[in-house]
Amino acid sequence: MPGKSSWERWAVIGSGHGGQALAAYLALKGERVNLYNRTPAALEPIRRRGGIRVEGAVSGLGRIDVASSDLDEVLEGVRVIMVVVPASAHRELARAMAPYLQTGQTVVLNPGRTLGAVEFAHNLREWGGPPGVLVAEADTFVFASRRLEPGVSRINRVKKRVRLAALPAYRTGSAVRFLRKAFPQFVAARNVLETGVSNIGAVFHPAPTLLNSGWIESAMGFDYYHDGISPGVARVLEALDRERLEVARAYGLSVVPVKGWLASVYGSSGESLHKAIQSTKAYRGLKAPASLEHRYLHEDVPASLVPLVDLGRTAGRRARMMESLITLAEAITGVDWWRTGRTLASVGLGDLSVPEIVEYVNVGLRRVPHPLPRAVSNQTEEYGSESGGLAGREPL
Repeated sequence: MPGKSSWERWAVIGSGHGGQALAAYLALKGERVNLYNRTPAALEPIRRRGGIRVEGAVSGLGRIDVASSDLDEVLEGVRVIMVVVPASAHRELARAMAPYLQTGQTVVLNPGRTLGAVEFAHNLREWGGPPGVLVAEADTFVFASRRLEPGVSRINRVKKRVRLAALPAYRTGSAVRFLRKAFPQFVAARNVLETGVSNIGAVFHPAPTLLNSGWIESAMGFDYYHDGISPGVARVLEALDRERLEVARAYGLSVVPVKGWLASVYGSSGESLHKAIQSTKAYRGLKAPASLEHRYLHEDVPASLVPLVDLGRTAGRRARMMESLITLAEAITGVDWWRTGRTLASVGLGDLSVPEIVEYVNVGLRRVPHPLPRAVSNQTEEYGSESGGLAGREPL
């Protein structure tokens, strides 16, 4: 295994809309990049070209060192692993990566959606991953981008500001400092609860897809944001946003409303959410899904809406609009999202209170049953660590 000082290479996991663009961007920044995709055929055009051609806000041919469907080959000797796959794949990806990860590496979920880093770290432990692997997550993807074809991508816009947090939160600062050499727009979030509740995909993805399902299934084609989010649909999004902000308040978090997020990230403005969306130039030409078998439902219902509802319930808050959308998505897709989605129980935190959840994401500690008889354990509470705890603190 190479020494940590020689770990200069990055890995990008996933060669879809985001992964291709991110790999090319890093390569154009002068970084050495390995690219993984589960399907080898998607990598062949990249190998033939020697890299990925990107156009739009960033342009050029980003040279890729290794393009492979072998995780062992892609992960060997890399410092940072940028995961750019739908959040619905995080659980299985953690299991697949566990045997090949090395102590000292950092895994960044781009984005984590809600409870993403918690789920990823939980599954690494469950499947025997090495100690000392740091898991972090972004609150949104750094680009508005599309893969035009294998080996060719377009970046419509590079976002101005992306919040990032590590698990546990005391290691966020060192992670951000390293990442900012390639991504100056990364800023530190309070913790992975803040990035998870800042998940704008929960607002922008399931509701417009469900409310335009007839149009989508007719295969007419339309611009997702500018055509699909009418004034009425935008009012539904505003209701969802109010519920998201209420969950944030229950956990002591200060989260930007969605209209403020558009202003911060894209410089958009408007007296209503509908008008702010219409003024967002980066959304022009972004087409709606071609079918309902799309990540806007199959990722954002189980990995955004379900965990937000569960976080709210644990804090005594009901998110009725989110619950309604989950129920509607179940009827349309035939999938039991309540059973298969991310919940506090499925990520190993089902027995914790709100203060204990906050403590866990901040310092990596959680309360465990005391081994002594109840008469003694009632007098003193001890803590156990699921991520190395305070004794496992080390610089990134």
